Amino acid sequence: MHHHTLRLLAAAVALTVSSALPLAAQAADKVAAAKPAKADAALAAKAEKLYLDSFDPDQPRTHLDRLKQDEAMALCSQYKDNPPPAVRAKIEKAQLETIRFPVEGRLVGDWKKGEELASSGRGGHIGKIQPDAKGTPRGGNCYACHQLATKEVAYGTIGPSLHNFGKVRGYGEDIARYAYMKVYNAQAFSACTNMPRFGYHAWLTPEQIADIVAFLMDPESPVNKD
Repeated sequence: MHHHTLRLLAAAVALTVSSALPLAAQAADKVAAAKPAKADAALAAKAEKLYLDSFDPDQPRTHLDRLKQDEAMALCSQYKDNPPPAVRAKIEKAQLETIRFPVEGRLVGDWKKGEELASSGRGGHIGKIQPDAKGTPRGGNCYACHQLATKEVAYGTIGPSLHNFGKVRGYGEDIARYAYMKVYNAQAFSACTNMPRFGYHAWLTPEQIADIVAFLMDPESPVNKD
């Protein structure tokens, strides 16, 4: 009887130990995983500080302010530009509410002015090698990412071709409104997009954005004539 009791106790202890081993292993794994994660976070913080410190404090305040992420950009960074549906919807809703329209209400301005804006990438060059002089007019640099008029052969392909934009999509007020809003704040339509938020950051005025819309939509614009 005594030996039987001892065997039962030994079996119970063995069972307890065997059950505890996986838990102990899991705990050890968590500790081991936490160490590189903590090291990665420290390294990321160090890299971020090095990056921020590399900017000349004499740069225009508007440029330095861009280094601070707003909620949308912070979320995009957190999810590596691929947020879950609920977060994506949150970003787009918040960004949609930031859009402002021209005081006079005209969404289609002067296409010739729009062409100049689309062709210029000036106004934002920073650094010490070839910075833009203070007061340099800002451009939209649209050709960096899009094809527009065919006479410009140097264009990027990060964004879709906008050649024949009005001819293909139509010249209606709904299309003009969509184009204006997309240029003003593209994240209202596609969270974490690569496209700059020209109006949100006041890089371009509402009137200038209306001129770019005209470049896209006016039947006489080379975008639709070529």
